[in-house]
Amino acid sequence: MSNVKDMGLAKEGHMKMEWAKNHMPVLASIREEFKKTKPFKGIKLGMALHLEAKTAILAETLMEGGAEIIITGCNPLSTQDDVAAACVERGMEVYAWRGETNEEYYENLNKVLDAKPDVVIDDGADLIFLLHTKRTELLDSIMGGCEETTTGVIRLKAMAQEGALKFPVINVNDADTKHLFDNRYGTGQSALDGVLRTTNLLMAGKTVVVAGYGWCGRGVAMRADGHGANVIVTEVDPIRALEARMDGYQVMPMCEACKLGDVFITTTGCKDILRTEHFLLMKDGAVLSNAGHFDNEINKNNLNELASEVNVVRNNIEEYKVNNKRIYLLGEGRLVNLACADGHPCEVMDMSFANQALGAKNIVENSKNMENKVYEIPYEQDAKIALLKLKSMGSEIDELTPEQKKYLNDWKEGT
Repeated sequence: MSNVKDMGLAKEGHMKMEWAKNHMPVLASIREEFKKTKPFKGIKLGMALHLEAKTAILAETLMEGGAEIIITGCNPLSTQDDVAAACVERGMEVYAWRGETNEEYYENLNKVLDAKPDVVIDDGADLIFLLHTKRTELLDSIMGGCEETTTGVIRLKAMAQEGALKFPVINVNDADTKHLFDNRYGTGQSALDGVLRTTNLLMAGKTVVVAGYGWCGRGVAMRADGHGANVIVTEVDPIRALEARMDGYQVMPMCEACKLGDVFITTTGCKDILRTEHFLLMKDGAVLSNAGHFDNEINKNNLNELASEVNVVRNNIEEYKVNNKRIYLLGEGRLVNLACADGHPCEVMDMSFANQALGAKNIVENSKNMENKVYEIPYEQDAKIALLKLKSMGSEIDELTPEQKKYLNDWKEGT
């Protein structure tokens, strides 16, 4: 029943999966727990995530817990076809391939929903949004879901605020063991990796414009700075802008930054960050990339309207001729770390996907007592994952003595 590009690629996919599995010790610990307890016995899990090796290990972990997995990608350019084929051989139902059209992308989301899942695991909330718009007949059978990314959480909180959300959703993105590491260190490293792999350009001495200074933007700015780049941050939030300034970066509006930037990386979760007025002011040879979930942070319609000529000049690089200047767009403006590289490092996704696995378990066990809203990850889960990660890294921490606990909880205690 699966639909992937080429089953002949499965051998390469298995090798990628084994490499990832060997570098994801937290998920390995949870997998052993799931083998014994089978929390997902009889449960269908519908998943829309970036279908690459780390995601496949999450899916396999859930299968060890008894789940039936139906999975698709959450971005037309992030699926790795060899991993998709390997997932089919490992017993998953898969509908995904790299380079899907927009129509095929939504067909594959619908294929996942055709299986009538009990729980959904999403990245960007497209699967959940589809359930609330075109597939409402399935809503009563959904226990709940988990959401992976900032963009999706923003959409879901808006739905919940309007009373439109019809089942509980776990906000995986805002777990400390997710965004402090995945968004910051993962996006920081993998976004730069995508730009460097694709262009083979030197970062040292270049001016890199980072749009947005949330956790993803912080990570990208830090890594660009580490490569010797001059970093400019653009922001709409005065507190984040102040933080960027005190972290040592220049801060200015995009209408000024666009005149100076050699490389642009958008990380906002909003649309039209780079648009007509910015393209017209850019230098010859400016490189544009996006590390946000959707491909609307760089307005490609504006870019096409301005361009007298568009050429593919290198794999994953389109050259736009605008007023005798060359502007280069990487990975069609889609997630540069996945469209142009291998995504976040295994060790980072180890924690993020541990949160997904435990979040899904929480939904199965407690959905009957949960309201139709977005739930935060409890501190106890974050702490458990952090301790497992520290142990895998050979580190230990102190514990409070009974006297210290008493001191911290007794306001009468003197100094």
